[in-house]
Amino acid sequence: MTAAVENRIRFEGIEVTRRSGKVTAKVTLRWQDGGLVTGQAEDQDTEIGTMRAVAGATSRSLEQAVEDRVRLRLVGVKTITAFDAVLVVVALSSRLEDHEQQLVGSCVIRDDIEHAAARAVLSATNRLLGSNLIYLRW
Repeated sequence: MTAAVENRIRFEGIEVTRRSGKVTAKVTLRWQDGGLVTGQAEDQDTEIGTMRAVAGATSRSLEQAVEDRVRLRLVGVKTITAFDAVLVVVALSSRLEDHEQQLVGSCVIRDDIEHAAARAVLSATNRLLGSNLIYLRW
């Protein structure tokens, strides 16, 4: 049980920069043992482009965290309103060895859309990576 705790990955931070109609997102994740991984992605400087850039950067961070043993592809991202709350919803395609599956995750927008997009990707991948994280890291 201790090994599972030591190998949890946590959201560390996000950096979003805008320039010349483009948005670049860098998302950093931290292993509980202190190691950091950072992914980066770029898209158009629009609300949907920002969500795609953040979701892509988060996916790349996760791929790095497991040394590319899992491949993640962003299928789509959007906001929806449900039960008086606005959420970011992401759809991903994951490939682990010969197994491919669709993943969906969501997060209520509380502070900003960027953090919600990153957390939606983490929500989508939680079961896939959570149950396989020890195996995937080594």
